[in-house]
Amino acid sequence: MINNKASVASIWHNFLLDNPNNIRTSMPESFYFCDNEIDANECAVLVINEIKQAIATSLWWYEKNKQPLPKVGNQYIVTDWNGEAKAIIETTKIERTPYNQITARFAAIEGEGDKSLGYWKKVHKAYYSREMAPYNEHFDENMIIICEHFKTIFKAR
Repeated sequence: MINNKASVASIWHNFLLDNPNNIRTSMPESFYFCDNEIDANECAVLVINEIKQAIATSLWWYEKNKQPLPKVGNQYIVTDWNGEAKAIIETTKIERTPYNQITARFAAIEGEGDKSLGYWKKVHKAYYSREMAPYNEHFDENMIIICEHFKTIFKAR
């Protein structure tokens, strides 16, 4: 990923100017959604438009990458594929859900594609399979998904 540090620093600075009482003052992690340019850029637009308000990361990913699970109140800077900061989000709710128990409601909140459960299952199964393949591990319908709900709290100017 290209990290546009100036863009990320700028959005965080502007956010703090507008929100001087924000509990967090150190710059949060920045990232883009998905594993390809088209989807990453589309998801950034969906976040800006407050259509995409959730993310579904596999528990497998957190464990494999030795990353802490998200917590309510976490803030993140969302970028496009090129690292250009687009929005700041804040986690509002976390649910651990087996893949095969994801609901149509959650798929709609995640906001991608036609927002249907069928679309969600198709693209996420493919995504989880791709991220596991280099480790010779395989998708499982019972795998736990960390359903992270968020709100868009600031948009790039």
